[in-house]
Amino acid sequence: MEALLIVGAGGFGRETAEAVGAVNDDKPTYELLGFLDDNPDAAGTEVDGVPVLGPISSVADHLDAKVIVSTGHPGFYFSRKRIVERLGLPPDRYATLIHPLASVGRSVEVGGGTVLLAGAVATAGVRIGSHVAVMPGAVFTHDDVIGDYATFGSGARLAGRVTVGDGAYIGSGALIRQSLTVGAWALVGLGAVVLEDVPAAEVWVGVPARRLRKVELPADLVVAP
Repeated sequence: MEALLIVGAGGFGRETAEAVGAVNDDKPTYELLGFLDDNPDAAGTEVDGVPVLGPISSVADHLDAKVIVSTGHPGFYFSRKRIVERLGLPPDRYATLIHPLASVGRSVEVGGGTVLLAGAVATAGVRIGSHVAVMPGAVFTHDDVIGDYATFGSGARLAGRVTVGDGAYIGSGALIRQSLTVGAWALVGLGAVVLEDVPAAEVWVGVPARRLRKVELPADLVVAP
């Protein structure tokens, strides 16, 4: 069994820990050492029975452990990229975690550090980048291309040949029509129905989805054109 650390002891981190348990129930794979979290009050505590070992920098104390960064919510969904860059680990240090109740086609590619929770579906020819967060019941159909650090809420569904840029956040229950593009670091609101391309770093909401505003990106985050 491989030693494993989960960075982030919040909601997504807890869900990732449960997925680790499900993977181990199916086939013993990981020894979950614990969470790493920069909340100073968390160190030495337990979350759902899993110990919080210390701050994120404590990854240096576990040189042989695999790592999964499980952070990011709609209000600050840039954190996963920031943490990965801060850690500076080689790609082979990151585990790829696929819940045994996810359905992933044989022609699907999934990058390092990505988490697919229960009920997620990726059908055929889908390419999912690194450090992508996929919540329960999200669906990717044929030939979708997902950039690094993207986040998909529960029940988000993409038709075929959709491209989602790096870091984009697709809210729970959102629907995206075939052959569209959602730009890098865009945010699509929950339940939105996207019928046209969404430019980078914009918030789109509603049915049909319409532009609400620009995303207030951190100054250190570069958006590809």
